[in-house]
Amino acid sequence: MDAIQQLQQYIEESNRIVFFGGAGVSTESGIKDFRSVDGLYHMKYKYNPETILSRSFFTKHTDEFFEFYHDKIVQPTRNAAPNTAHKVLAQLEAQGKLSAVITQNIDGLHQMAGSQNVLELHGSIHRNYCMNCGAKYTLAETLANGTIPHCECGGLIRPEVVLYEEPLDDTVITKAIHAISSADLLIVGGTSLTVYPAAGFLDFYQGSKLVVINLDSTGYDSKAALTISGKIGEVLGQLAI
Repeated sequence: MDAIQQLQQYIEESNRIVFFGGAGVSTESGIKDFRSVDGLYHMKYKYNPETILSRSFFTKHTDEFFEFYHDKIVQPTRNAAPNTAHKVLAQLEAQGKLSAVITQNIDGLHQMAGSQNVLELHGSIHRNYCMNCGAKYTLAETLANGTIPHCECGGLIRPEVVLYEEPLDDTVITKAIHAISSADLLIVGGTSLTVYPAAGFLDFYQGSKLVVINLDSTGYDSKAALTISGKIGEVLGQLAI
């Protein structure tokens, strides 16, 4: 039995599938990741992306933060569409087999594909709020407020994304851990599993069917029942769903 057939069998046998994904899920939609050869970390900037996307940089250099954020995060995402991976996962949820998608991405493509129970560990560019009065803004409304967006009250509007130096949302963490610990099949895809605390959530999986699908090896490969080297969309696209 080859790897795709094994994955197909696992899916057919399971009814509480959880998918845990990273940047590699969206690269097939044209959104660059951070760590690959042509990712954001390898582009030349005055500051490295990790510094720019930190809370302290946002506070001290707000104009430069938004310049980078709009140019390298928002604009590529606005032009992106769900790929095969997003669509297959949405289909599995619609069939009642997949119980949750846990993503490190902030692009909202899982929801665009039709997924309902999406746990966004790092937030979303589509949700924004005023840091002064707490008013909520969509991405379109935020962009309409200028390069450095401000609320009617005068407060700064910021994206509801988790910046470096900021903690993850407690409610999302609780839901993610519960989903993983209750899963009968955990599929991990498109992530190097090097970003913590997110990657550490996999330790809460209590089942025997851990599947890792990624272009490169990960630190969890030795714990997996099945590893597949490849792009997540191309792999899931071979399944009969």
